[in-house]
Amino acid sequence: MSPLRVVIADDQPMMRAGFKAVLEATGDIVVVAEAGNGEEAVRAAGEHAPDVVLMDIRMPGMDGIEATRRLPRQRVLILTTFGLDEYIIDALRAGASGFLLKDAPRRRSSPPCARSRRATPCSRRPSPASCSTRSAGACPPRSHASPARSPR
Repeated sequence: MSPLRVVIADDQPMMRAGFKAVLEATGDIVVVAEAGNGEEAVRAAGEHAPDVVLMDIRMPGMDGIEATRRLPRQRVLILTTFGLDEYIIDALRAGASGFLLKDAPRRRSSPPCARSRRATPCSRRPSPASCSTRSAGACPPRSHASPARSPR
């Protein structure tokens, strides 16, 4: 199988560099673009057609939640330091496939990316109970038919 193609969107250059190093060290993931805000993330996703976008939830200008809304057919994993249900629920409602806490152990970073490759973007409205116990979750498949991107 070809490597998983990822765009990393985070306003902190050191965070982007760290995620890139960890992900590419697996040998199964290639970072095709980096973005410092939501507008750049939307543009990078359009230009590079990644399998997954890792999107920071809070960035200057357009935040990760609004950028996720603008990528309706894209698999997006939200990156957050906030374990607050309200942020996670808003991100899932916006269409994110799941989320990853930035302080998750290193070994847990790449499996959610791989699972997200197989998942379809989220369309249902999650409840707090469905999110509060997951540190890296993905929504169930969409309940209505929509075109899904195939793995490259």
